Amino acid sequence: MSNLIVTIPANPPDRLDKALALAVPEKAALSRSRLSKMIAEGAISGPDGVVRDGKARVAEGQEYRITLSPPEETETRPEAIPLDVVYEDADLIVIDKPAGMVVHPAPGSPNGTLVNALLAHCGDSLSGIGGEKRPGIVHRIDKDTSGLLVAAKSDRAHHGLAAQFEAHSATRRYLALAHGVIDAADPRLRGTPGISFEEGGVLKITSRLARHATDRQKQAVYFDKGRHAVTRARLLEQFGTPPSAMLVECRLETGRTHQIRVHMAHAGLGLIGDPVYGGARRASAKALGPAAAAAAMGFPRQALHAAHLGFQHPVSGAALQFDSPLPGDMQALLDALRDQG
Repeated sequence: MSNLIVTIPANPPDRLDKALALAVPEKAALSRSRLSKMIAEGAISGPDGVVRDGKARVAEGQEYRITLSPPEETETRPEAIPLDVVYEDADLIVIDKPAGMVVHPAPGSPNGTLVNALLAHCGDSLSGIGGEKRPGIVHRIDKDTSGLLVAAKSDRAHHGLAAQFEAHSATRRYLALAHGVIDAADPRLRGTPGISFEEGGVLKITSRLARHATDRQKQAVYFDKGRHAVTRARLLEQFGTPPSAMLVECRLETGRTHQIRVHMAHAGLGLIGDPVYGGARRASAKALGPAAAAAAMGFPRQALHAAHLGFQHPVSGAALQFDSPLPGDMQALLDALRDQG
């Protein structure tokens, strides 16, 4: 254990947790939420001894002793799994996740996850999230979705990143290969609940999402319950005669579980290869050509890639933008669709 002595500065906030959050040195990487937890645990002492009330009054010049415990080891074990690291500093790491990797350990997937890999890769550079030696996962992408994901390495970064994702100020754009085509003149699309069109023919899907009534592993579109969700989709290329497949860019305004997959299926534009929401839709050999149709029907996962991620660095304030090219399997499928389109 070690101790950190903090002096309350001039004109402090009117409560201890807020004052300490401003007074602790930046390198300590202690967020207000972490400090509040430490106060409740009796790890902070003031002029009159241990303080357990985060709302306690403070005064300029008072000294507080913060007892810092080493980050607790988690039950999740480090695993030396290769990672495609796009960016890394003392506070965060950006990974280009391959399809097939689960982000967080869960029943049925206790090992081989991104968290296992990050524990091994980051090692002692993890300063602790909420008192535990672990990476801070602030957003996830599905196991069989590839692409960009950011994780926090410090408490201060975790707090700042989580706030951006909660406020929907982080930018996320996905590339997907889907059945059908976006057409603003399509009466079927215009007649589907929750669907509208914006300037440039951008498809906007607005609904609520909640667990499916009978299949608890799925999400479903609702309008009277669940969490608000908005997806925008822009047609980039279309394939076939008549058009029956497309490359589309999807932008998330919200980030709900399976959001793009559920919304695109609701619009009748299910993702190629999606085993859960793709339904029984088959690629048309007549429209696409036999080779392209066979490539689409044989694609083994949802054709979805997190291609762009943008956010403000939670510590330095710098604007960070990252882009990831299509992985090999999606690029091969796109080439097949173009060859036959």
